[in-house]
Amino acid sequence: MGKPVLYAMRSSLYSSKARSYLLKQGIDFTERPPGDPRYATEVTPAIGRWIIPVLQTADGELIQDTEDIIAHLDASVPQERSAFPPSGVIAVIARMLDMLGSEGLMRPALHFRWNFDEHNMPFVLEDFGRGLVLPGASNAFEATSWDFGEDFGAGGDKEARAQVAEFAGNRMRELTVDFGVNEETIPEVERSYSEFLSLLSAHFERSPYLLGGRPTLADYALMAPLYAHLSRDPYPSMIMKRDAWPVWSWVERMLVPIAGTGQYGEVPSDLFSDDALPQTLLDLLAYVGREMVEDIAATVAFIDTYLADSPDVSEGDIIAGKATRRALGKVTWTWRGHEVTTHSIPYRVLHLQNIQAEFDRLDSDKQSQVRGVFADAGLELFLDLKPRRRVERADNVEVWGAEQDPTLTPR
Repeated sequence: MGKPVLYAMRSSLYSSKARSYLLKQGIDFTERPPGDPRYATEVTPAIGRWIIPVLQTADGELIQDTEDIIAHLDASVPQERSAFPPSGVIAVIARMLDMLGSEGLMRPALHFRWNFDEHNMPFVLEDFGRGLVLPGASNAFEATSWDFGEDFGAGGDKEARAQVAEFAGNRMRELTVDFGVNEETIPEVERSYSEFLSLLSAHFERSPYLLGGRPTLADYALMAPLYAHLSRDPYPSMIMKRDAWPVWSWVERMLVPIAGTGQYGEVPSDLFSDDALPQTLLDLLAYVGREMVEDIAATVAFIDTYLADSPDVSEGDIIAGKATRRALGKVTWTWRGHEVTTHSIPYRVLHLQNIQAEFDRLDSDKQSQVRGVFADAGLELFLDLKPRRRVERADNVEVWGAEQDPTLTPR
C-alpha cells in the first residue's frame, strides 16, 4: 500500500490547513501540485471540478475539503494527539476558531496578497505558475475547463506559467472585491488584522498552541490564512515578522512534526481546563464576535430567504445547481461602520452545524457554561443560528440537507 498523496499548493489557503495536519501528525505523505498531469486526468474528473486540496488516500480514495480530510485522517490518531478536543467548552471553542480560520480572515488574506503588487507579485505569480504548470506538462490544462486559447504555452514552460498565473491572479483579484475589500473598507481591513495579530501574539506569549499544549483543529484552521497568504507573501510576511513575532514562531511550529515548545519550558500536552480559560483566549473570542456575527447572521438570513423562495429545492440537491458554484447571491451587512456586500456561501452553515453539534453533545451544566462564555464574547447566536435546511457534504460537494425549524434571531 502506498503513501497518501495531497494535491495542493503552498500558495493555496485551504491547502495549508490540510498540510499542517499531515506534518504535525508525522504522517508520511507525498505532495503533488495541481499542475501534475495526474491531477487533470484522474482527480478532476473524479471530483467533478478543479479544486484543491484533494487527498488521495493510501488505498486510492479521493477526499476533497479540509474538514473531511482531517476527519478521515484523525480517525486513526490516538486521542491524545487528536485534532478534536474530546468534549466540553474547549471542544465548542475549537469549532468556533475553526470557523474563524476557515472563513473569518478572508479579507486580510486577500487584501495583503492582491493589493501590494510591487512587493508581492514577482513572488506570488512565480509561485502560482510553478504550482500550476510543471516543466513539459503544460498540456495538463487541456483537461480543465480553463480556456487559455490556441497559443497557450507557445513560448515554452515560462510563458505557460506566466499565462496561467495571470489568469488565476485575475480571478483572485475579483474574489478580493467580492469579499468586501475596496477603497472604503481597506483601512478597516488593515486595522482589524493589526488588532487580530496583537491579540494572537498576546495569547502565544504564554501558550504554544491556541487551546493549550498541543495543536487542535483551531490551529490547523488558522494556518490556512496565516501560512499561505500572510506569512509567505512578501509584504504581509514583513508585517508578521515585525509586529507579531510570537505568531510567526507559531507558524513555523505548525510545520514540524514535533511539539517545538522549547521557548515555553516544559509544557504538558494537556488542553486548557474548561474552568480556567486564559483571558487571552477570551479576548480572541470577543474579537471573533465583533468581526463575524453580523456577517454570518446576514448570510444565514439570506440563505433562509432563498430557501423560502425556492420550494422546488429538495434534500440531496447540489447547492446552487452545480458543484463549481458556491454562492447563492450577494448579501449586504454592516462591518465596522461600513456597508459591505459579499457572497452568501452556504458552506458556512456547515461550520455552524459543527459548533452546534459539539454544543448539543454537552450536558445542561456544560451548555450553560458555554453559553456564558459565548455570550460574553458576543457569539451566543452561533449556538442557535440556522436556516430552514441543513447543509451537507456528499460525493465531495455541498448539497441541501433535511428541513429544520429556522432560527435567525437569539432565543
